[in-house]
Amino acid sequence: MPEVRLGYSLQSMADKAELKPRRALIHRSRIERMHGSGVSTGWFQSMCAYALCPPRKRGILDQGNMAMTTARIIDFINTRRPEGPCLVVDLDVVRNNFKAFRHAMPDSSIYYAVKANPAPEILRLLAGMGSSFDCASVAEIEMALDAGATASRVSYGNTIKKERDIARAHALGVNLFAVDSHEEVEKVARAAPGARVFCRVLTDGEGAEWPLSRKFGCVPQMAVDVLVYAHQHGLVSYGVSFHVGSQMTKLDAWDQALADAKRVFVQLAKQGIELKMVNMGGGFPTKYLKDVPTAEAYGQAIFGALKKHFGNHIPETIIEPGRGMVGNAGVIKAEVVLVSKKSDNDAHRWVFLDIGKFGGLAETMDEAIRYPIRTARDGDEMEPCVLAGPTCDSADVLYEKNMYPLPITLSIGDEVLIEGTGAYTTTYSAVAFNGFEPLKAYVI
Repeated sequence: MPEVRLGYSLQSMADKAELKPRRALIHRSRIERMHGSGVSTGWFQSMCAYALCPPRKRGILDQGNMAMTTARIIDFINTRRPEGPCLVVDLDVVRNNFKAFRHAMPDSSIYYAVKANPAPEILRLLAGMGSSFDCASVAEIEMALDAGATASRVSYGNTIKKERDIARAHALGVNLFAVDSHEEVEKVARAAPGARVFCRVLTDGEGAEWPLSRKFGCVPQMAVDVLVYAHQHGLVSYGVSFHVGSQMTKLDAWDQALADAKRVFVQLAKQGIELKMVNMGGGFPTKYLKDVPTAEAYGQAIFGALKKHFGNHIPETIIEPGRGMVGNAGVIKAEVVLVSKKSDNDAHRWVFLDIGKFGGLAETMDEAIRYPIRTARDGDEMEPCVLAGPTCDSADVLYEKNMYPLPITLSIGDEVLIEGTGAYTTTYSAVAFNGFEPLKAYVI
C-alpha cells in the first residue's frame, strides 16, 4: 500500500525570513475541542480514495507567489506553528497603509473604521500615528479611548443607536453623532444636548462588491429636513456623510455623492445654517483576486470631485478607511479537512476547510468577496472545486456558484493561506457555532 501522506506544511511555502517576529498577541481564548461521533461507509471510502493518492513532492514556493503574505507572517507561521485556523496580522502593513492614505489625502481627517478589525494593537498603532476613529457602538468607543485616542477624535457613526448608548458616549466625551432620521435626532437631542450631528445620505452603491445602499441614510431632500430639525432641537448641524459601498473599485463613485452633498449644503445655507463638514465614508478597497486602484488614485479622483462641486470653498472632510487600512495586512492559515465527491461520476470535488462562513469568512455570502487562496501545490494542475466550511449547516459553503480553482493534488491535512483577510473576519467570528472555537488572531 502506498504511504498515506496527510500533512503538507507551510514550511515548504517559503524560505524563512531573516526578520524575527515581534511578540505576537493572541485574541481569542481557546475552548475545549469537540469531535463528531462517526462517519458513513460511503463517506469514508470517498475520503480514502483521495487520502491514498500519494501527493507529489513540491519544491519551495517563494514569497513572490503570495502577494499579501509578508515574509514576517510566513516566518511567524513556520516558527510558531499555531494550531487551528488563525488570522495573522502584520502591523508593518497597517502602518504603511495609514501613511499611504495620509499622503494621498493630506487635507482629510482619517477616521479608522474600528468595525473592520478592532485588535488593540492595531488601534494603539493608529492612535499613535494620529488617526481618529469611526465607531459603531459604545464598546468600540471604549476600545478607541483605551487605545489612546481622545474623545474629540471619535465619531459615533452608527445611525441606529439606543438612547442610553448615546448618553453613555456623550458622558465619555464624544460629541459627534451620525443621524439619518427625525427620530434619531430626537434621541441625540435628549441624550447629548448641544452635540454636533451629521446626516447620512443614501448612495446607489454601484461598483461596490459589498453595497451599503439600503439600510443606512436618507435621500438628499430628507437630509435637509433632518438637519433643519436638528438645528431646531438645539443640536449643531455640522455636515453630511455618505458611504459609496465597501470594496468600491470605481474611482468616480464619490462624484455623484459629493454632488448630492453640495446640494444639501446649498439648501441649508438658504435657511441660515452653515454646514462645515463632509464625511466621505470608506469604500477604499483591498486587493483580492483583481488589482485595485492605489490610495493616491482615489485621492486624486476625490479631490477633483471636491473641486468640481465645492470650488474654492472645500469644507472639512473625513475619510473612514477600514478594509483599505487592514485588509491586506492579514492572512488566515487554515487546513484541508476533507476532499471528496458526491458520486462516482461527479465532475467536481468538494474541498472542506476548517474555517467557513461562521468562523470568520462571512463575506463570502453570495460569493461577494473572493479571497486569494494559496497552497504549497499551486504549481500543479488546477481544477475548479466547491469550497466549503466545516460546520453542520448547509449554508456554510463559500464558493459553489462560481467554483474555486485549486490544485488537483490538494490533500487532507494540507495547509492553505487565505489572503486579504485582515478586515471583517475576526469581527464576524463571535460565537463557537457547532463547538468550533472563534477565530484566533495574532498581531505581529
